[in-house]
Amino acid sequence: MNGRKKKRRAGRGFALLALGLLSVLPARAQGPPAKPAGPPPAPPKIFIDWPGGDVAGLAAGVPFAELTSSREDAQVLVAVSSREDEGREVFRLAFSGRREFQGDDNTLTYAARPGDTREETHQALAGLLKLGLVRYAAKTPLAKHLSVRFQDEVRPTSVADPWDFWVFNLSANGFLMGETQYRSGMYYGSFSANRVTPGFKLRTSLYGNIQKMRFDFGETVYESSSHGYGFSGLAVKSLSGRWSAGAFLSVQSSTYSNLKLSASVAPAVEFNVFPYSESTKRQLRILYRIGLTRTVYHEETLYFKTAETLFRESLEVAFEVKRPWGTAGLEIEGSHYLHDLGKNRVEIEGNVSFRVWKGLSLELGGGATRIRDQLALPRGGASYEEVLLRQKQLATGYDYNLSVGLNFTFGSTRSQVVNPRFGNGGRGISISF
Repeated sequence: MNGRKKKRRAGRGFALLALGLLSVLPARAQGPPAKPAGPPPAPPKIFIDWPGGDVAGLAAGVPFAELTSSREDAQVLVAVSSREDEGREVFRLAFSGRREFQGDDNTLTYAARPGDTREETHQALAGLLKLGLVRYAAKTPLAKHLSVRFQDEVRPTSVADPWDFWVFNLSANGFLMGETQYRSGMYYGSFSANRVTPGFKLRTSLYGNIQKMRFDFGETVYESSSHGYGFSGLAVKSLSGRWSAGAFLSVQSSTYSNLKLSASVAPAVEFNVFPYSESTKRQLRILYRIGLTRTVYHEETLYFKTAETLFRESLEVAFEVKRPWGTAGLEIEGSHYLHDLGKNRVEIEGNVSFRVWKGLSLELGGGATRIRDQLALPRGGASYEEVLLRQKQLATGYDYNLSVGLNFTFGSTRSQVVNPRFGNGGRGISISF
């Protein structure tokens, strides 16, 4: 009996001890209540020096840095600059540490890829800014809130250009209409091949047009046709950040303009008020050229000429701005013949191009000309039918034009922002029916 009582007392003792431990351990595990979290650490202040750039938009993608408008308050100075290198625009971000980051400097660069839009380039620069500021944020209490992620889908981009900087443009149009007593057909085609590098620009273009009309008056049938064709070329050499030199070449024939064959060559020089390195944003170019033209006419002119050789000079001012949505430009040109300064003209043209998709763009344009240099007008004038059908050019003091159309460009896209010198090669091709 005594043994059994001792065992029961021992069992009760162990049970009481276990209950006591269970009551004590949870209380010790809880410990004191947690303190409320304080305000997040202050991010480093940065000042971005980027004249003309979207500073606020660039810094918006960096949540662990605070943009300040005061250089004196900044802990990190970031200077953004750009230059041209082998056909690409290269951006440079120079980071300079101040105060607690004194002496901690770094430089990162980004080369825009061929065909990049301004939005794509801006996103790449924002990513580069974020990467450059990580080293400073890592030295602050913000470091525990940062994480690193590797995007394995990113692949190196080859810099090889399979088109060797050549850009081609092909255009063809046809228009037919008719009825019982009338039918008409108009056809136009052009081809251009351009090669542009930072140091040299070459542009060539061929075009041709033809128009045929037939009127049936029963006893009388009237038929007419007109045509025009030509070639234009430009070669320009980059001399410095603001100066360029080159030459224009053109050959054309037109029944409408009384030109059996006209060939001209014109050396030229250009000065850009803004550095050419800023051409992706703005241009203000002043172009001077003086040229020699040899012309043979279909008919004798008002000045009793069947052929002549003349010198002519011109001065052109062109302003252009580029934005993410496209481009807009305005050109003013004055020219005259050296043998008679009264034979002159003044032209003004404007254009707007909206980027639709990759190489496809919507283009709007217009212009007006004050004319005082119609040397090719035929001495015999024009018949009543030729006037009505616009088969021959008439004397006029002015002309104007408006246009709207779509343009598609294929081939190498590197030269789109490489070399803006001499614009697109001076005056565009003029087609008249």
